[in-house]
Amino acid sequence: MTALTRPRRTGAQPPHRRKRPGLLGTIVLAIASLTVLVPLYVTVSMAFKTSAQSIDGNAFSLPWPFNPQSFADAWTLTRFPVSFGISLAVAVIAVSLTLLLSSLAAYAIVRNWDRRFFRWSMFYLIAALFLPFPVVALPQIQLTALVGLDGPVGVGILHAMFQLAFSVLLYTAYLRSIPIELEESARLDGASTGQIFWRIIMPLLGPMNATVGIFAFLASWNDFMMPSLITADPAMQTLPVVQNIFQSQFGTNYNVAFASYLMAMAPTIVVYLFAQRWVISGITQGAVKN
Repeated sequence: MTALTRPRRTGAQPPHRRKRPGLLGTIVLAIASLTVLVPLYVTVSMAFKTSAQSIDGNAFSLPWPFNPQSFADAWTLTRFPVSFGISLAVAVIAVSLTLLLSSLAAYAIVRNWDRRFFRWSMFYLIAALFLPFPVVALPQIQLTALVGLDGPVGVGILHAMFQLAFSVLLYTAYLRSIPIELEESARLDGASTGQIFWRIIMPLLGPMNATVGIFAFLASWNDFMMPSLITADPAMQTLPVVQNIFQSQFGTNYNVAFASYLMAMAPTIVVYLFAQRWVISGITQGAVKN
């Protein structure tokens, strides 16, 4: 087909191409990456060193020969299977309660925004964002001990409560982007409010569920202060607290300490790598109102 006979495109748009970052953007991304990769390299390097190599003053030297015995020592000192299981149970409780309570509260607030009670409920939750745990630590310790929740279950519940305000804020932004016409059509077909939420709204909340879930998991898994204050039995402490308890036993064995930190950090990295696509999707979709 010649140029004279080739049909001309009218109003056709060129295909979308991802814009590559310029020189300045590349430098900024490289520096930002180094702030994460350098500490990670030091952690991995120190974990595979011997005790003599870990105190030579050069944290950036390569571990040679490799010393996997550090992981075995950390496994034994921290009772890793037990403390890992307790941390996982606390995180599961926190994530489950956060997803359930936050989504229900946000749905009620968004769909009843014209009512004063729900508007003030939202303002109350936003104000709770400025209330740190140390401020209310003593009443929480006394309350959990009084009702018999001074253990992992109580810690998981408190984690969910302190994640509630931020999670509701994320859910409300996302729910405003869901057309209310979907619910009106379901109501015309005889669906109740509960059926609409569980069968229509909850499946649409998938990206935001992943976003809220990963934030709740990271906050619960990495928390040190709350379980150390709430849990009365030292044998039922979470992994970060157990690592601190046995810190004195590490002594100058920095290789054992870093091996322990690396084992504790691995689950958070794995969870984020699997959920990062939905996390980014939930944040971007919740930021734009359709």
